[in-house]
Amino acid sequence: MTRNVRVLGGFQTDFSKNWAREEKDLTALFTETLQGGFEAAHVLPGEVESAHVGNFTAELFCDQGHLGGFFTAAAPEMAGTPAMRHEAACASGSMAMLSAMAEIEAGRYDLVAVLGIEMMRNVPGTQAAAYIGPPAMWAGRECVGVKYPWPHMFGKLGEEYERRYGLKREHLSAISKINFENAKRNPNSQTRKWGFEDASFTADDDVNPVIDGMIRKHDCSQMTDGGAVVFLASDEKAAEIVARAGRTLDDAPRISGWGHKTAHIGLNEKLAESHDAEYVFPHVRSAILDMYKRAGITTTDDYDGVEVHDCFTPTEYMAIDHLGLTAPGEGWKAIERGDIALGGKLPINPSGGLIGCGHPVGATGVRMMLDCWKQVTERAGDYQVTNAKRFGMLNLGGSATTAAAFMLDRD
Repeated sequence: MTRNVRVLGGFQTDFSKNWAREEKDLTALFTETLQGGFEAAHVLPGEVESAHVGNFTAELFCDQGHLGGFFTAAAPEMAGTPAMRHEAACASGSMAMLSAMAEIEAGRYDLVAVLGIEMMRNVPGTQAAAYIGPPAMWAGRECVGVKYPWPHMFGKLGEEYERRYGLKREHLSAISKINFENAKRNPNSQTRKWGFEDASFTADDDVNPVIDGMIRKHDCSQMTDGGAVVFLASDEKAAEIVARAGRTLDDAPRISGWGHKTAHIGLNEKLAESHDAEYVFPHVRSAILDMYKRAGITTTDDYDGVEVHDCFTPTEYMAIDHLGLTAPGEGWKAIERGDIALGGKLPINPSGGLIGCGHPVGATGVRMMLDCWKQVTERAGDYQVTNAKRFGMLNLGGSATTAAAFMLDRD
C-alpha cells in the first residue's frame, strides 16, 4: 500500500532582499533557507534521510551547478545524505517535491528535505530576462530578437483568450490589484512596502507602462532572490516530530492529491493542439483533474483556497477556469463576483502570488507548498483564510509546458 506523505512545515526567506547588494552569495541564501527550515519544523539535520533541490538557472546567474552538494555545505550533519537537483523551469520546485514524495511512498525514506532556490537580482534586468527566457522555451525558435521573452509569450496567451472568448483589461488589472493587496499582508513578500495609486491598475502608460503587447508593468511577476524549504515525512516520522514539538498531526497535513503533465515545449504548438478543445491548455486541466481524483474531490467547492502560478495576469486568468471555478472563458465572472479575493468563495494567492510575493523561479513551487501548509495549520497570519482545512496549488514551468498540482489536507 502506498504510504501517506505529510508536510512538517518549513521556512521561506524574505523575498524583498537583494542578496548580492548585501554581498551575500548563493551559499548564504541556501544556508539561511535550510537552517531556518530546521528550526521552524523542529527537524534535526542528522535525521534527514534524503534531500532534493529545485533550481532553474544557477549556472547562468551564479556560475554554479551541482547544487545537491550544498546541503552538506549548509549543514555538515547531512554529510553522506543522498541529494539531487531538479529542473523544469518555474516548476523546478514541484519536480523536487514529486521525487521526494515518491521516495516516501515507496518506503525508501521517512524524512526528506525539499528546498527551492534562485538568485536573480545580481545582474541587470535585461540580462536576467535573457537568462530566464530561451532556456525555458524553445531556444532559437521562439522569441528570437524579443527583448522581454516571457511578457511576450504570456501576452500571446492573453491574446488567445481574447480571440476565443473575449478578454477585458479591467479583469487582468483586478487580478493584479488583488495580488498586490494580499502581498501587503505577507511579511515575506517582495512588494509589501510598495506604493500604488488608482492609475497603477489601469492602462495608464506613465505608471503602468506596456512591456509587450497586452502585458503592462503590473501584470508581471517579480525578479526575486529567495529560497524556501519544506520537510516531507511518513505518518510514523511525522508523529514523532510533531510530538517532540508538543504538537499533533493536525500540524503535519498530508498531500492528499497530485497531478503532473508535460506538453510540447513550444507555445504555438500547444495553442494549435488545443484549437478546438474546451480548454486552452487541456494538459493543465488534466493535471488538475488528476489531483482532484486522488484527493477525492470533484469541484472547487471541496477546498478552501489555492496558490496558483501567476507569472503574468493572463496565467492566473487561465487558472481560474482550468480549476473549474467557472466554465472555460468565463473567469471574469469569478473576478467580478469577488470569488478569488481574500474572503471570497475560493481565495487565490492569499500570499500575493508570484506578482505580489515574488518569483525566485526554482523556489516558487516549494514556497507555494509552504503557504498551503501555513493555511491549513492556521499559521498564515494576516493573510489567513478562515477555517482553511484543504488548500491547493498549481505550479507551471515554461509556457505552461510543465504543470504540477497538489492538494494539502488536514485530516
